[in-house]
Amino acid sequence: MTQDVDEQARAQGGATEPAAEFAGVTDGFERLWTPHRMAYIKGERPTDHAGDGCPFCAAPTKGDAEGLIVHRGESCYVVMNLFPYNPGHVLVCPYRHVSLYVDLTDEETAEFTALTKAAIAALDASSAPAGYNIGMNQGSVAGAGVRAHLHQHVVPRWGGDSNFLPVIGQTKALPMLLEDVRQRLVEAWPRG
Repeated sequence: MTQDVDEQARAQGGATEPAAEFAGVTDGFERLWTPHRMAYIKGERPTDHAGDGCPFCAAPTKGDAEGLIVHRGESCYVVMNLFPYNPGHVLVCPYRHVSLYVDLTDEETAEFTALTKAAIAALDASSAPAGYNIGMNQGSVAGAGVRAHLHQHVVPRWGGDSNFLPVIGQTKALPMLLEDVRQRLVEAWPRG
């Protein structure tokens, strides 16, 4: 099976697992390679300051595909979560670098809510989840990974999407690449 996966990866221009070639035999295990998580594992955290150190200030300065932007509004935008719980896990963020929900202006709050609804509509149209987890963590004590820039999680859920991997192996199996999911959401985003 590993050989088939390696051949598919090579055909698609992706990386392969050379361990089987070095060992001469396979061990029967599939590996979930997630090198982008090394920054998280090493404890490289964004700063509390606006600008380049903040991923939510940096994302909208890039092109949509590079920044993983799904939709841009007037005062808020929607971006793919780089460390998703499930495929389609998006974040609704204000452009302005504020840390608390109560710091949003009335206009920002209205668009923040409207984009959350639009994200749900796009997810419904593109992948028909059975439910959602929607919420925000404010402050590190509440679990905010980026505490200085407000963001709301919209996590699509399906029956059986939780299994032993996250609990036992601290690994999340994601069946789609971020860019593939982002493109599906862009195409399904409500118009007008």
